[in-house]
Amino acid sequence: MHVNKPAERPPLAVPIILIVVGALFLYANYRPAFDPWHILKTYWPLILIFVGLGKMVDSMRARQNDGAATNSSIGATVAVVALICVLGILLWHGHAFSKGRRESSFMRHENRTVERQDAKSVKASVQASAGQLTIGGGSNHLFDGDFSFGDSYATPQVDYRVDSGVGQLTISQDEKNHFGVSHNDWTLHFSDEIPLELKVDMGAGQGHFRLREIPLTRFTMNMGAGQVDVDLTGERNKDLDADIEGGVGQATIRLPSKVGVMVHASGGIGSINAHGFKHDDDQYTNDAYGKTPATIRLKVEGGVGEINLIQEP
Repeated sequence: MHVNKPAERPPLAVPIILIVVGALFLYANYRPAFDPWHILKTYWPLILIFVGLGKMVDSMRARQNDGAATNSSIGATVAVVALICVLGILLWHGHAFSKGRRESSFMRHENRTVERQDAKSVKASVQASAGQLTIGGGSNHLFDGDFSFGDSYATPQVDYRVDSGVGQLTISQDEKNHFGVSHNDWTLHFSDEIPLELKVDMGAGQGHFRLREIPLTRFTMNMGAGQVDVDLTGERNKDLDADIEGGVGQATIRLPSKVGVMVHASGGIGSINAHGFKHDDDQYTNDAYGKTPATIRLKVEGGVGEINLIQEP
């Protein structure tokens, strides 16, 4: 008499692994210091070991049942659950899961200094892949740069030349394929004594631009995504044209109350908070506009989610 064997249930090990991997990447969205790629790269052999042990357990169970096939892969499932417990213990104790700890041995640090030479003015171009970018004044040279970057990023390049009294300064970083989260922090300081045209192209990240003391004549920023804080306050003896473009999530722009300011915002702009500014269509002006020798003309374009215009002394 033929006896129908019970259908073998599909093993739960694979779906459990997929759920855990998805949970790791979801958790990384809320904890930037957490790098799931490092976990998978470091501990993937444990998956093979535990699943292999589970298969051995299932094989032993089949032998104990006189070779009859079991209708479930209990051993593999239990092994994967045990693997998750091991990873959870390691995570709880913080072994090699923190980006700060992991990258300490892979972080690179570079300092660069550029002298003014005979330049009467300078055009500077900053091209950063992603990460955190801080720009300010106060340098005793034309330029001081401090670069801290992980192994996932290429070494920043600094090139400078002077042509007919105009300095051409380029700070760039070649694209490099990388996965996960990695440090890429730049802190750049410029001279407070030389007129400067500054152009910034940046991928996703955060930008902090303390430009109060720098004698800017033009400022252009194009950023892929993230947050920016731009300080254009202070005394302005010459007109300043500034453009902010890109898909910035939030832009906080600090402007002087005693210098004439005109802001033009267009093209997919979300909310605009402009307390103390006069509003006419997509144009915002302060009380000093048209009454001072110098004027700041700011244009904001692109998919900026939120703009905060703040007047400061």
